[in-house]
Amino acid sequence: MKLAQGLGVVLSIVLSASEAVQAQRVAAGRLLVAPFETSRDPRTFWLGEGVALLLADGLNGFRADAIARDERVRAFDLLQVPPQATLTRGTVIKIGQLVGATTVVTGRVALLDRALALHVQALRIDTGRISLEFDERGSLDDLLAIVERAARRLVPAGVAATRADEARPSLPAFEQFVKGLLAESPAAQVTYLEKALSLEPDFDRARLALGRAHAVTGEWTRARDAALAVSASSPYAARAQLEAAVAEIRLTRYDDAFARLKTLGDQTGAPEVFNNLGVIQLRRGATAQGGRSTYFFNNAVEADPAQADYAFNLGYAYWREQDYPAAIYWLREAVRREPGDSDAHFVLGAALQATGAATEASRERELARRLSAAYEEQGATALPDAVPPGLERLRPYLDPPGARRTDSALMATGQRGQRELVTFHLERGRRFFERENDRDALTELQRAVYLSPYQAEAHLLIGRIHLRAGRIADAVAAFKIALWSEESAVGHAALGEAYRQGKDPTGARREAERALALAPDLPEAVTLLERLK
Repeated sequence: MKLAQGLGVVLSIVLSASEAVQAQRVAAGRLLVAPFETSRDPRTFWLGEGVALLLADGLNGFRADAIARDERVRAFDLLQVPPQATLTRGTVIKIGQLVGATTVVTGRVALLDRALALHVQALRIDTGRISLEFDERGSLDDLLAIVERAARRLVPAGVAATRADEARPSLPAFEQFVKGLLAESPAAQVTYLEKALSLEPDFDRARLALGRAHAVTGEWTRARDAALAVSASSPYAARAQLEAAVAEIRLTRYDDAFARLKTLGDQTGAPEVFNNLGVIQLRRGATAQGGRSTYFFNNAVEADPAQADYAFNLGYAYWREQDYPAAIYWLREAVRREPGDSDAHFVLGAALQATGAATEASRERELARRLSAAYEEQGATALPDAVPPGLERLRPYLDPPGARRTDSALMATGQRGQRELVTFHLERGRRFFERENDRDALTELQRAVYLSPYQAEAHLLIGRIHLRAGRIADAVAAFKIALWSEESAVGHAALGEAYRQGKDPTGARREAERALALAPDLPEAVTLLERLK
């Protein structure tokens, strides 16, 4: 009797725990669905990606906020993670943090004959713990329904799980589509995607992927034809129109592309559309009807201020118009967003050279040569302001709405990590400088300015090291770069002292007076004027 009662208590506890697990909900926020683990069976390798793709689509269909496959693939590429890699829990958490997710969904797919077993885990980023774990089973033929059930269970708390209407392909067509996405060569991609379309002629997502596969090999006419075959009523219609226009630009059919993009811009207001309109105007000349390229590039920057390519295109277009102050402004904005952009540094150097800022121009060209072998080779033979043609940047795809948030999260994370590294080298350089260990200080400070070309304090300390060693010309150049990066009274006073030591009292007095205008009681400036008397 007592044994039976004990077993009853244990069974009650187990059932209560099971009910508690089932009652758990995924935390509110963005979800990242990683590819599921599968066996090494070549017949089922596609299921890991297929389930992840369907789950993300299903969650978004239920009005949740899941990172779509295109966003996930791009994020993995930026983070240099193989798209089909088996990820550890630590890696999954790190990637989730970088893309701004609150939950990462992972799991396993097992297939025995036609019986499918799906094991799903929802991992909370903030705690690193599994918040929800469950299994779904059924026949492989019911894959779409099985994943839809799993998606419904994963809908975060506070989200009403009401599904949006969306046409779904047949399982055979979907299998060929996923295999096409995973194929390593464009030729294999085309084969699988054409097979998918032969099974499901209205499968617009496969048609869009087919156009992209043709674009990779430069078959722009086929890419255009595939994109234009996407139905006007399809949820992928806007993306297809932009990709058709990109193919037309590649084919120099500028009038067709401009008309197509103009209509699409009126419908969507997307920055990619404005950017590509600007590219057309830049390529077909200022006499073309429809507006200046700078107008469209400016619209793109306003619509997506964080995108470095738009700032670069705007600065490059101003360079082409010989509006050098505007070019300098926007090219500086481009390198602030992307410090490793060699083209932006080089064109910025040319614009600075055109305005007579030789020291700053030399600095930018030096950065370009460090960042790109093309500019390193060109630097020995070409004129300092020989800007290559055709640097403007097309945007090949229309990003889904959430993609900009993913990009912003990745950019913010990268910038934060870079700032931390810059701060580390700057602090070490400052300590070495204070100990008069100038050799090690210079090494650390040069590392800081390599990572952050406009780190004013680092340039200022480099100038002080040169001045202390009697290298007056090098000190003047470093102080000018510091002021170019960020004007300060201390910077003007330091430059003035370098001029004084270099026997240029007029320049020294000018800098001292500018320093006192910014900071009336600055001791260095006051002392400098006393010395000049």
